[in-house]
Amino acid sequence: MPDTSASAPLRIAIAGLGTVGAGVIRLLDTNRELVAARAGRGIEVTAVSSRDRSKDRGINHQRFHWEDDMTALAQRDDVDVVLELVGGSDGPALALSRATLAAGKGLVTANKAMIAHHGLALAEKAESLGAPLKFEAAVAVCIPLVKGLREGTSANELTKVYGILNGTCNYILTEMEATGADFAETLADAQRLGYAEADPTFDIEGIDAAHKLSILATIGFGTRLDFASVRTTGIVAVRAADIAQADALGFVIRLIAEADVADGKLLQRVRPCLVAKDHPLAPVDGPTNAVVAEGNFSGRLLFQGAGAGDGPTASAVVADLIDIARGEVGAPFSMPVGQLAPLGAEDPAERLERTYLRFTVNDRPGVLAEITAAMRDADVSIESLIQQGRGSDGGEVLVAMVTHEGPERSVAKALELLDGSESLTAAPLVLPILPS
Repeated sequence: MPDTSASAPLRIAIAGLGTVGAGVIRLLDTNRELVAARAGRGIEVTAVSSRDRSKDRGINHQRFHWEDDMTALAQRDDVDVVLELVGGSDGPALALSRATLAAGKGLVTANKAMIAHHGLALAEKAESLGAPLKFEAAVAVCIPLVKGLREGTSANELTKVYGILNGTCNYILTEMEATGADFAETLADAQRLGYAEADPTFDIEGIDAAHKLSILATIGFGTRLDFASVRTTGIVAVRAADIAQADALGFVIRLIAEADVADGKLLQRVRPCLVAKDHPLAPVDGPTNAVVAEGNFSGRLLFQGAGAGDGPTASAVVADLIDIARGEVGAPFSMPVGQLAPLGAEDPAERLERTYLRFTVNDRPGVLAEITAAMRDADVSIESLIQQGRGSDGGEVLVAMVTHEGPERSVAKALELLDGSESLTAAPLVLPILPS
């Protein structure tokens, strides 16, 4: 158990001295007195571990004990809390986390993948030993979102949680808006500027946002973690033409993660959506994150802030350390794991929504009639339809439409009717319109 006596400093070990681990050390050095005043006692780094002892990280790590095997940090007598800043859902990060909690020590992590996959088992272990488990930095970085939902809205029944949870995708989409460039070009620029990883799959396919959403759903609704049921669609298929068409219709495109509970079922999904320009999420640009939580007494709450970066992430990590130093433990997911509801996943087929559809088609007679006939046969009511002029790539044109509100199954049926059509040269793009 961490030493929570008022006079003793909270002794921490850091596994992983990348940008976040080094950022934590810089923050503690710079704001040492302020942190101690707010924590009620000092917070001191006693030991560290990383892959390369000789690497220059812009900090003096020679003053700390070094462990080549990071799991040894969990066994040290001079450590109360271990910071897991390695990453990865399994492997060394999970081994260290299990060892730390088994030793009765506190664990602070920024690892959303690990929490999404193994959070319940880790929380059960922490609860059984009275050890703190904190992960504010795992979701939306420096926005106090985990604490805000777990504590700030604890008196409310939340009806919905949704928002922008991936800074890389938001940067790409808003840059496409600003420049008119297409996806591939904008992604390359994002990688060059450091906003996207060399392998951006987890970001652009929506997996990163899905990890975070599953954690928020558990905290917000008191349901068991169920990452496997998150329906995920990324932004790879979004074209500059879609951005322009959305703008003409009074919308922007954002990757939206959303979760709610209805009729005893949990719906979690990540997908690009059209967002009305007067919606609070529409002006959120660049790598910023923003989340809306709707409570039955609080009403609509908006959380917004930096979604990445060593400083913001270090800020969230140290905020967790301050809570532990104060003796604030509590259930990691707002209530004990045994009380979390094991809800099944909802099939959203009967959910009502308006939809933007974009078809890439051969420019020849009868194509538009074929598409509208499929909509008619599937009971999809068309609100507006736009056919763009002849393109420069082999006579292809874009046909875009917005539907009236209707069940999602109707749009799915229309696409089934069009599946395999020789008139379509690419898979249709389906973007739901986020309600205001």
